[in-house]
Amino acid sequence: MSSQFSLLAERRFLPFFLAQSLGALNDNVFKQGLVAMVVFVGAIEVGLADSTFSLLAGALFIAPFFLFSALGGQLADKYDKAVLARWIKALEVLLMALAAVGFLTGSAPVLLAVLFLLGLQSTLFGPLKYGLLPQVLDEQELTGGNGLVESATMLAILLGTIVGTWIVGLPEQGPLAISLLGLVLALVGWFAALAMPKVPSVAPDLRIGWNVLAETWDSLAFLTRHRTVFLSCLGISWFWFYGSMYFLILPVYVRDVIGGTTAVYTLLLALFSIGTALGALLCELLSRRKVEIGLVPFGSIGMTVFGVELYFALPAASGLAGLDVAGFLATAFGWRIVIDLVLMAVCSGFFIVPLFALIQQRSEPERRSRVIGANNILNALFMVAASLLGWGLLNGLGLSLPQVMLVTALLNAVVAIYIYTLVPEFLLRFVAWILVNLLYRLRIRGLEHIPDEGPVLLVCNHVAYTDAIVVLGSIPRPVRFVMYYRIFNIPVMRWIFRTAKAIPIAGAREARAIMQRAFDEIDAALADGQIVGIFPEGGLTKDGEIAAFKSGVERILERRPVPVVPMALRGMWASMWSRRDTRLGRMRVPRRFRAHVEVAADPPFDPASASAEVLEAKVRQLRGGAA
Repeated sequence: MSSQFSLLAERRFLPFFLAQSLGALNDNVFKQGLVAMVVFVGAIEVGLADSTFSLLAGALFIAPFFLFSALGGQLADKYDKAVLARWIKALEVLLMALAAVGFLTGSAPVLLAVLFLLGLQSTLFGPLKYGLLPQVLDEQELTGGNGLVESATMLAILLGTIVGTWIVGLPEQGPLAISLLGLVLALVGWFAALAMPKVPSVAPDLRIGWNVLAETWDSLAFLTRHRTVFLSCLGISWFWFYGSMYFLILPVYVRDVIGGTTAVYTLLLALFSIGTALGALLCELLSRRKVEIGLVPFGSIGMTVFGVELYFALPAASGLAGLDVAGFLATAFGWRIVIDLVLMAVCSGFFIVPLFALIQQRSEPERRSRVIGANNILNALFMVAASLLGWGLLNGLGLSLPQVMLVTALLNAVVAIYIYTLVPEFLLRFVAWILVNLLYRLRIRGLEHIPDEGPVLLVCNHVAYTDAIVVLGSIPRPVRFVMYYRIFNIPVMRWIFRTAKAIPIAGAREARAIMQRAFDEIDAALADGQIVGIFPEGGLTKDGEIAAFKSGVERILERRPVPVVPMALRGMWASMWSRRDTRLGRMRVPRRFRAHVEVAADPPFDPASASAEVLEAKVRQLRGGAA
């Protein structure tokens, strides 16, 4: 199975990847070069205090995200994204030519105008970027593709910051050098966009709304209608809030708390960016090439744990000054800060990539870019909120820089808990992902047969008490399992089962009302386009063999004909969680830690031919001879 890096050899991905990566690099070279030329070099006179100019520059770049993100989403949905990318990259070439005039003449108004227009160009490219990926990538490639894009973006921010600062400081040649570099990056990015293959329009009949305020409001209002997508967008916006707090604090933290030089700041900035990029790239490996939202809680826990640990690494100013990199690493706290920052950044990569992939997967294709545009509006709002909160904590409450970092890490825990209570699917996927990867070495085949959307009835053999967890940890979509009502009502566990939206059922002779209610709930779930999972044997196997399937599956399909996906579990019978030995004192211990288990699925059956007998035969065939 090829890795995400194989995408870099394919025309459907590489030209786009180069265009967006070079664009991100160019943005940051220009922004950092402009700030450095005003603040550090003093080559451009703006008539403002340095701090005021930095705030103005940030505001000019971010303002278009408020004003034009909705327009960018509409354009990306209406037109061929490859054609649109060429026009947007052509605009970048023109802006870099104008920037060259500004740098060479030392014109602050021209450069500030370019900064605003670069923000507009980035605003238009963002919805196109994330809306394009699901059109050119298979679902199994979506996490890896997003990982490549996010890692390249973080590295572009890092490289652009370093290069932009360094290049304008070249004696006498700084303005010319940054002008030429901007033009070269823009031209190469435009040529890359010219090589992009066609990406068909998803909403060619869409009428563009030019009232930016009305369209912005409509975009945000539409976003709230899909709860999971909306909360995923809030999660991404929180990531930018969290990152913005650290990026704002880090330069002063290095100078005043650590006592380091700009070399130490560059090192920590590089580690944070590289760590985030590494986390983004690892998502494909950890998720087995599927959209694994179980990584999101894992990432948020790590962001909080290592954020708090970063505070305790150096809770007050060191009293040192002028530390270079070697001096910093030689201190008692140096390596501790490095490790905390890198691990926090890696976890932030685990947090952000699955959320982007989930939004792309769950959004309606014809409105996907507009959803991304609305997400960008939220991102901008949260970044502004980070600046305001940081100012308030430092100047209003008088907190120290380490204390602000601690508050940010603790707020991350509060926000994460709040989101997971609103959408338990995130937390349940996390628990299932942890348990499955802890207990078993899982092999998965055939799960591409499970539709990305729409109702599905999943039928599977029942071998061990952990069967449902294994299935939940394997399938990217949430599954509502039908389970025996007495198990459903076990104290404490009942909360978990209700959170997972399991459906309790009983036999007709035992509790007919419960049984009827279960069939009604199954039908309602399928009517709502959900996946319902059943174990048609009616209970755990007592001998490792598959028992006869009961007729309940036919009753479900008679009432609601939906596609039926047969699934088989292999290797579970030797587990300590099966009924191979029912006496607790002699419960079987697995032969080795993390035993091999396989989950296999076949293409969906037409409901008209999916009898209990036929499905039983298919599951037996899928399972083969190994229980």
